[in-house]
Amino acid sequence: MTSMQINGSERDTVRLFHLDLPREAVERFVTQAGTGEWPLKYALGATVLRTAFVDVVDIRDLGQMSLSQYMTEAHGASGDDFRQMRNRIDALTGHVVILPAQAFDNTSQTLSIATPLRWIGTFAETRAKPKGARLQSDAARGALGGQPAPAGTGGSGLLRLIALAVAIVVVLVVALALR
Repeated sequence: MTSMQINGSERDTVRLFHLDLPREAVERFVTQAGTGEWPLKYALGATVLRTAFVDVVDIRDLGQMSLSQYMTEAHGASGDDFRQMRNRIDALTGHVVILPAQAFDNTSQTLSIATPLRWIGTFAETRAKPKGARLQSDAARGALGGQPAPAGTGGSGLLRLIALAVAIVVVLVVALALR
């Protein structure tokens, strides 16, 4: 059993696990049941796991793309550790589970990885960089017509007026219904 600490403030990491199950058993293992049972969460020993960030990959579905290439393109996996392990990663067969830091919902926890999962590695994720130069227009700085936008203007006043009108209508309807 492998144990690892997840720091709740962790960002820009991705963990790779090999899943040693027959193809027909994978779906049941990785899917959270309506009753709340979730074998994947139990095998990780996780207290918190967000389903939206669990990436289960059947390596055969990648076709000509290698698993390391998929991890680079889909998860931004990078760093020296990742480059050194490319051959080992690309030699995996069957299914893998890829968990970015977001999968743990900013919750510090200790994982106790049990079979059928096997931890392969934890890798850095490349941060997305904005394309192009920083916007320099007046509008990008919140200015209209070359002048800064006056404080307290914008849609918030209109929204308050609409909310007030709706509240008045609700009060009138309730008053009429109680007559």
